[in-house]
Amino acid sequence: MALTKGSEEEAAFLEILRTASVLSQGPEQVIRGEKLTTNQYNVLRILRGSPEGLSCGEIAERMITRDPDITRLLDRLEKRQLIARWREEKDRRTVMARITPEGLDLLGRLDVPVQTAHRRQLGHLGREKLKILRELLAECRAPGG
Repeated sequence: MALTKGSEEEAAFLEILRTASVLSQGPEQVIRGEKLTTNQYNVLRILRGSPEGLSCGEIAERMITRDPDITRLLDRLEKRQLIARWREEKDRRTVMARITPEGLDLLGRLDVPVQTAHRRQLGHLGREKLKILRELLAECRAPGG
């Protein structure tokens, strides 16, 4: 069957979606074992990388998948005492969030199992192919890509 214009791009796009769906299942099962969603896990990892805290807007910008209701997402994490929030002194409109020791402990328990799931899924590619894959995917996300 002859390919029509654009069909290679569409086929590649569909392969990326299928692959993302399959690859997300491994770590997702580990994360769900701690009664977290992948978005909640993502927020905790973002905050672990910024121990001084981030504004809600900065967290939303760094999310892998956008969550339209970041406030509710943070509410659930705060209720579990995995994050703490406060209003910025300079601008009371700005709400800041920081990971708590409980949140750090939870991530610590998840680090090895999540890494193991990633290695099980992608380790067979080897370092060089993984580097090429990362570069290609980054190029796809680049402006005009």
